[in-house]
Amino acid sequence: MSAWDFRRQEIIRSRQLYAMIAPYFLLFTAFTVIPVLVSIVYSFTQFNVLQPAKFIGLENYTRLFLDDPVFLKAIQNTLIMAIIIGPIGYMMSFIMAWLLNELPAKLRTLLTVIFYAPSISGNAYVVFRQLFSGDSYGFVNAQLLKMGLIYKPILWLADEKYMMAIVIFVSLWMSLGVGFLSFIAGLQGVDKSQYEAAEVDGVKNRWQELWFITLPNMRPQLMFGAVMSVTNALAVADVTVALTGFPSPNYATHTIINHLNDYGIIRMEMGYASAIAVLLFFSMLFINRFVQKVLRKVGT
Repeated sequence: MSAWDFRRQEIIRSRQLYAMIAPYFLLFTAFTVIPVLVSIVYSFTQFNVLQPAKFIGLENYTRLFLDDPVFLKAIQNTLIMAIIIGPIGYMMSFIMAWLLNELPAKLRTLLTVIFYAPSISGNAYVVFRQLFSGDSYGFVNAQLLKMGLIYKPILWLADEKYMMAIVIFVSLWMSLGVGFLSFIAGLQGVDKSQYEAAEVDGVKNRWQELWFITLPNMRPQLMFGAVMSVTNALAVADVTVALTGFPSPNYATHTIINHLNDYGIIRMEMGYASAIAVLLFFSMLFINRFVQKVLRKVGT
């Protein structure tokens, strides 16, 4: 029997399963795979929606790196945010999930809701505009003036010295998202008998339990959390616009997504915007592959 005949028989035997995943597969193809492929094609064109796309080869990519200093600034800002927000947010999510897992069920549920709330609160981060308002009515300025630590209000959201730090702080505040919930679920799914067996085999403390039992059993959740963490860290945009405006002063918090929105939504240079999107897509893909390769070594 040839490999194709064997595969065909396997498909026939599993036709009910393929029928069940068909709706998701069709939707995923229509709204993810095809848009990615179309973006790759348009990235080699000059396209403004109103006129037919014109093939221009690598001109968009050359322009990005050689003729667009704002894009290079956006790359720098995005990398700074990703390097800080990604790992710290990931570790915060896991540590909080690990600590909450030790609590009684009702208290764990309550605290999970409290810690998860910022990530589903929509535009609640705009409250930080009032906290860091540049006048004396802003909460932070008011408290510092009251304590005599400053003598005039600080322009927190307009001064390049503070803008990036505030955006990173707010992004971390919102970082306990679905990755956090997946860690909670993963910790709850570890077979407790494995800890008893490990104690007999010589595991002496909680750190050894974590490394040799908990983390290896949570690899799927760790992978998922890593993907979400990397994606969210590289996709920071709404927070920068809400806090520091668009564009931010001297592009101090301008990110790749901000640049993509600028050319894709405002200027309608869809070919150029597609080139930005393609670069961001492959950057996320490469980083996710690297992170997953590292996580496979957990517990070994």
